[in-house]
Amino acid sequence: MAQPKSDKPVPPISRNAAGLALKGYDPIAYFEVAKAMPGSPAFSHEIDGAKFLFRSEASKTLFVADPTKYLPRFGGYCPWAVGHNYTAPADPEVWRIVDGKLYLNYNQGVQQKWIAEEGRLISAGEANWPGLH
Repeated sequence: MAQPKSDKPVPPISRNAAGLALKGYDPIAYFEVAKAMPGSPAFSHEIDGAKFLFRSEASKTLFVADPTKYLPRFGGYCPWAVGHNYTAPADPEVWRIVDGKLYLNYNQGVQQKWIAEEGRLISAGEANWPGLH
């Protein structure tokens, strides 16, 4: 998966071709029910050109009240990649909450490698992220 850093910055929030962040999964569900759960187009909210979907109006309300609490770190890009100074998409079903922050990984294999170096890669990602978007 190693890729060189692109000279072109990525959008601040990862989104698919349809403009959906988290591929349409509800960001609140990770925190409230500890599951990756699809949202509904009936409950949506847009930030930085990325549309977030929610399972309910209550989930949407929580998000709108404090989006930074629920937004995935590194804009929803894989933290393994960001820790290595490039970006890669993430699978919304491969996730982990660390210190109250949501991280999504490229796949389960990458997640296992990331977990083994989590602290170092989060710190490296924090340093790298401003230059990637």
